[in-house]
Amino acid sequence: MRTRARLRLYWVVAAAALLAAACGGPARPAPEAAPTPIDVRTGRAAMRPVARTFSAGGVVRAQTTAQVTSRVVGEVREVRVRTGDQVRRGQVVVVLDDRDLAAHRAQADASLAAARSAAVSADAGRDAADAGLVLAKVHYGRIQQLRDRNSAIPAELDRATADLRIAEGTARSAAARSAEAAASVTAAEAAARAAEAAASYSIVAAPFDGLVTRTHTEPGNMASPGLLLLTIEAVDGFRLEFQADEARVRSLRQSDTVDVELEGAEDGRTTSGRIVEVARAIDPASHAFTVKVALPSAPAIRSGMFARAHLRADVRDALVVPASALVRRGQLSLVYVLDEGHARMRAVTPGAAAGDAVEILAGLAAGEVVVMAPPPALTDGAPVRVAGGTP
Repeated sequence: MRTRARLRLYWVVAAAALLAAACGGPARPAPEAAPTPIDVRTGRAAMRPVARTFSAGGVVRAQTTAQVTSRVVGEVREVRVRTGDQVRRGQVVVVLDDRDLAAHRAQADASLAAARSAAVSADAGRDAADAGLVLAKVHYGRIQQLRDRNSAIPAELDRATADLRIAEGTARSAAARSAEAAASVTAAEAAARAAEAAASYSIVAAPFDGLVTRTHTEPGNMASPGLLLLTIEAVDGFRLEFQADEARVRSLRQSDTVDVELEGAEDGRTTSGRIVEVARAIDPASHAFTVKVALPSAPAIRSGMFARAHLRADVRDALVVPASALVRRGQLSLVYVLDEGHARMRAVTPGAAAGDAVEILAGLAAGEVVVMAPPPALTDGAPVRVAGGTP
């Protein structure tokens, strides 16, 4: 037993000696490998002219809108269109009860016929009076000749003179009645035309080609002047109306081109428009000027949409960097600045976009080199190698 224990101890000691010889002393840590530089493209912060812009929101409206109303009082019998219907100019859209109007027209026609008959009678009376005047003049002339030859007594001349005066008065009276009858005919004709026009008001027609955007009445309702029946809008053009304060409206001119963002469009499209009107008087309610921008016809543009116009106010020198250099993390705006082969993260205050660049209000100086489109693996202080762009 003792021999086995001694052998076991011998082998343990021998194994320990061999292990110590193999290690050759205490272990040393391996040196860390240097990080590999990240390839980046760079750009430079520089001063350049930048157009100062501002945005203004407004509502898109049709260039031509008609608020269709009735010109007479009457019951609505038919509404022949609905909201969303396309209409043509002259198309009947609403029909009113025309019984009263038809009665007034018939009365006017009867009055015109009576006036014309009275005019015929007055003309006949004038002709008779003129004939009596001629006869009285002839008789007076004969008596005057006889009296000059003492063949007629003074009483006969006096009677002939009186008959002549009576005939002259009768002729003047008949001429006046004839003129009055003619005036009555003229008045009756005007009344007949007015009645005919009023009767036509029972048929309400579309004033132009367009789209019915709203109906305001139903059959059975009473129509009256000023009470809306329909709203029709032309579809051949739209305009954006927005308001701008006095400081901004000074830089706007007619025919200027502006970018318009249609916020109600499904694809969020942006189109261009042209300023067609800048109000000369300030709105007392909003204390601003109304500006109208003509928009092109497009399926995506509809009346009532909200849109935003982006306009240029003036041009100034500003510090800009490539837009791809800006990194947004939450509420922070950051850029990576090249510093002796390393990328240093720096917070900046961005301004307005200027094409493919963005204005920097604070955080950078002109001439500093920034990393464009920073790779996701780039961190603050990481070594970088310029692979393109500004060295």
